[in-house]
Amino acid sequence: MYSAICDMVYPVVPNTTSLTALFKHIESTDEPSADESIREKVLSFIKDKVFPLKSELLKPQEQMERHITDLVKKVVQLQSLQDVTGAEFKMFMDFLRSLSIFGENSPPERVQELIEIIEGQADLDAQFKVSDVDHIDRLISCLYMALSFFMRGASNSKFLNYLNKDIIPVFDELPEERKLDLLKSLAESSPYTAPQDSRQLLPSVVQLLKKYMSRRKTGEEMNFTYVECLLYTFHHLSHKTPNATNSLCGYKIVTGQPSDRLGEDFSELYKDFTERLSNVEDLARATMKKLTQGMSEHNKAMAAAKTAEAKDTIKKQKQNTTTGLRTCNNILAMTQPLHSKSPSFIGDKKINLSWKEVAKPSAPSTAATAGGKRTATNGSSNTASKKGRGPGGVQSQLVNRALEGLSRGGRSGARGRGRGRHGRGRAYH
Repeated sequence: MYSAICDMVYPVVPNTTSLTALFKHIESTDEPSADESIREKVLSFIKDKVFPLKSELLKPQEQMERHITDLVKKVVQLQSLQDVTGAEFKMFMDFLRSLSIFGENSPPERVQELIEIIEGQADLDAQFKVSDVDHIDRLISCLYMALSFFMRGASNSKFLNYLNKDIIPVFDELPEERKLDLLKSLAESSPYTAPQDSRQLLPSVVQLLKKYMSRRKTGEEMNFTYVECLLYTFHHLSHKTPNATNSLCGYKIVTGQPSDRLGEDFSELYKDFTERLSNVEDLARATMKKLTQGMSEHNKAMAAAKTAEAKDTIKKQKQNTTTGLRTCNNILAMTQPLHSKSPSFIGDKKINLSWKEVAKPSAPSTAATAGGKRTATNGSSNTASKKGRGPGGVQSQLVNRALEGLSRGGRSGARGRGRGRHGRGRAYH
């Protein structure tokens, strides 16, 4: 299938009509099994022959970029629950963000337009079910994908409200391997949260903090990365709405607003919260001492290692130890100011989250195999130019080249598309 497209010697010069005709072949049909191979061939053609040559093909630029954006939105929004896999969605979003109309200097409403597409894929209007692992993976992947747009001013309100209402109340029931991914994404989103959303989310974050910051030593191991994520989130949300912590943690922060609630006695909350902070600090210092001793042992072992395999193993152990030390250092830096009755919350980039020190992957682990059910080998792009004659000629040229080779290079055993929610598999996990 794919080699047939790569063998084409003439490029495509699309217009709005030809692009519309091309995208129709990746929309749902009434005969899914018969059209699966066509859809996959057209997707590969778009990926390798249209998207890479957007600067040459999409002219006039703004008009054509808007048109192809509308076509992509139709595919990923109207069919997201049935037809678009994780890999396909990422491909479409990477393409949209590369367009000039969504560039770094584009107005906020343009960036918000991209966030709304991601929100649709995350299925934030659906009732959440803990048993729906696919939805959990998709939600985490989409939240991760949205982070760069939050940084550019797009609202994270819908994501965080969904987390607050539907996810955090059942956090204990989530798969263990997903909890940390969720807390990391929540932490990285927190600096871009509006004051109103911060006030609504803070009570849930404080409850989770108390769960993972025990008041007294229990002998159980503490999940320091959970605590790091939640403390970071707590600081950034509290920085946006500081007096909300008065009734949550017993602080006495004065803003002059009725929500200060200074006439009420929250001293027991303050005592409880600061005792938890002290316990976390003791455990973090003890852990740092052990990790430092362990690092010394790793260095000795590295000097004595004879094989490359042994050195690689020790190197990984040292990296894990270094990350653990960073995590504990971050925790201590964030707990210390919270002992004050009127603390100053960290709302800048002073804290560098421990996992951000290493090279950041392009997608979270939960989406690493996204789209694995539909793979394609990248082909070379032909940059020669040959124009079609009139709109009809261009439309026929574009569609025919995308579909060429079905009889001689297409897959006869293409997977059929189911019509239900998980018909084709979204491959987010």
